[in-house]
Amino acid sequence: MSPEYTPTELMAIVMARSFGDGEVVVMGAVPTIPLAACRLARALHAPALSYIVGGSGTVDPAPARLSTQSCGPELVGGPCTLPLPEVVLLEGRGDVLDVFCAGGLQIDARGNCNLVCVGDREHPRLRGPGSVGLPFLPAVGRTLVYTLAHNPRTFVEQVDFVSGAGDRAQLVVTPLATMDFDPQSRRMRLASTHPGVTVDDVVAATGFELVLPPSVPETPPPTGEELAELRRLDPAGSLR
Repeated sequence: MSPEYTPTELMAIVMARSFGDGEVVVMGAVPTIPLAACRLARALHAPALSYIVGGSGTVDPAPARLSTQSCGPELVGGPCTLPLPEVVLLEGRGDVLDVFCAGGLQIDARGNCNLVCVGDREHPRLRGPGSVGLPFLPAVGRTLVYTLAHNPRTFVEQVDFVSGAGDRAQLVVTPLATMDFDPQSRRMRLASTHPGVTVDDVVAATGFELVLPPSVPETPPPTGEELAELRRLDPAGSLR
């Protein structure tokens, strides 16, 4: 990775590029990257984008520093705050939210996410926080999956518990690459490798067989404008 930017900064920029003007985005309990991405998209190309930050229910917050959790006090001050039951109702309606930013303890070849447990449910090797809002993934327009952990323990052939179905998963963003889904098989497909990362690097870090197109492009690096604006929005360097 270039010394000019971090993998996390590139992830936020890639996610921002995928958001469209007028869309409504919802994010979960660890909002640092999607919050940065939403604010960057609003600043550069999607001024009418709206976003809801997880458990806090805060709509379009612009905190002085990026929050590391969705109920942080720095999120107070958005134009409105929705009670959590209303956020859940919006997630289930199917006609309000365009993008759900999701992650998991495990992510499988078809984009299913697991936040419940790794191993047998009665005697798990690792217990997660629970499914939270992930059961509503099929009700949103599309799912953007992101994770800082691109390794064979996270990317598995089949999740041990389906917290959120991958039916609407369209884009997966990690520190190594971006993935989309083959339209015929619905299996995860390598879309681009980040600068300095090879196809072999991504294949070795993935616990299932990725669909590999004949040619895999490099993820476009941040532009000067993107990086300058992102760092203006992240003065504390949370993404660095």
